[in-house]
Amino acid sequence: MLKFVKGHMESIEGIAIYPIISLLIFFVFFALLFWWVFTAKKEHIKEVSQIPLETENETQL
Repeated sequence: MLKFVKGHMESIEGIAIYPIISLLIFFVFFALLFWWVFTAKKEHIKEVSQIPLETENETQL
């Protein structure tokens, strides 16, 4: 099955660019996420981490 897919993909012109684009998107996303984690304010992180524990703002359905 894999040989069939690989053979079919090799016949497509310019297909080699897609793995490169995928790697770049993956790298940029995690680089930005890494940067945000280290530059986020500690007060904001603490406030957001307490949201699931708050009971006074619960809405009743």
